[in-house]
Amino acid sequence: MSKLKIFIFLIVLLNFNKYSNANLINIKVKVQDEIITNLDIQNEKRYLFFLNPKLKELKPSKSYSIAKESLITETIKKKEIEKFYDFNKKNNLINTIENNLLLKKNIKNRDELKEILENKEINYEEVKKKLLIETLWNKLVYEKYVKNVIINKEDLRKKILIQFNNKQKKFDYNLSEIVISESINKNFKKKFSIINKSLKEIGFENTANIHSISNTSNNGGLIGWVNELQISTQINSQIKNLKINEISKPIKIANGYILIKVNDKKEVKNNININDQLEKVIIRETNRQLNSFSMIFYKRLKKNIEIYEY
Repeated sequence: MSKLKIFIFLIVLLNFNKYSNANLINIKVKVQDEIITNLDIQNEKRYLFFLNPKLKELKPSKSYSIAKESLITETIKKKEIEKFYDFNKKNNLINTIENNLLLKKNIKNRDELKEILENKEINYEEVKKKLLIETLWNKLVYEKYVKNVIINKEDLRKKILIQFNNKQKKFDYNLSEIVISESINKNFKKKFSIINKSLKEIGFENTANIHSISNTSNNGGLIGWVNELQISTQINSQIKNLKINEISKPIKIANGYILIKVNDKKEVKNNININDQLEKVIIRETNRQLNSFSMIFYKRLKKNIEIYEY
């Protein structure tokens, strides 16, 4: 073999080895008998980037860590809900949550969603599976804890009426949130020093994704549009003077602390239906309490499950 042929062969072999190693599938996490590979984590990163594009601004190692933790959470939830629900059974709940996703991402229909996902190299069927896991998890939490939800409808109605009668101008707010667990009480200054640093370095959305315990965290903490009558007097007083894109100070709430970002606001010109606003407040308060129960339930499951990282 001539020297030229040997040289070409070595170059080809070197490039082949480089390509093979780059595409090697490795086990990164084992949750009991379920494995999570580096390929799974890369796919999860794409999905999380779709939900919150600002995650792309993070260092690759940080977004990798977030994606890995997201898959661990999903796997633990899936293992628990498999005890109660059949994943192979057709479930219409998926349609509701898929429609919510279309609404949040301002996507016209399912076909457009499929096209967007395909362009981002995200498997549509995998997204449906993820939506189903989250839907069934919420269903399980609801069935386990709804009896523990405490809501005083008359008290809420009185508060809404007081707010309504005391304001000449009414506003809708587009809000995002970061909810911090009440367990930080002992290290309040240290925790919020970390969060303030994170807000300055990587912005609100990415900080929400990393630090918030709310189920809005994957969407950068986005709550969306709400009428001010749906917001507690305590939070309303903290955000009413905020300008667009300003963030509130930490506000004490039932299950910890919350930071609110005002993305946008607009004055409401039409008549407001008090009963409609009351129902929305009840739904929001129910979801808030259930989210708190969900976190407690998940932490208990995680504590009692074997997780190995490689």
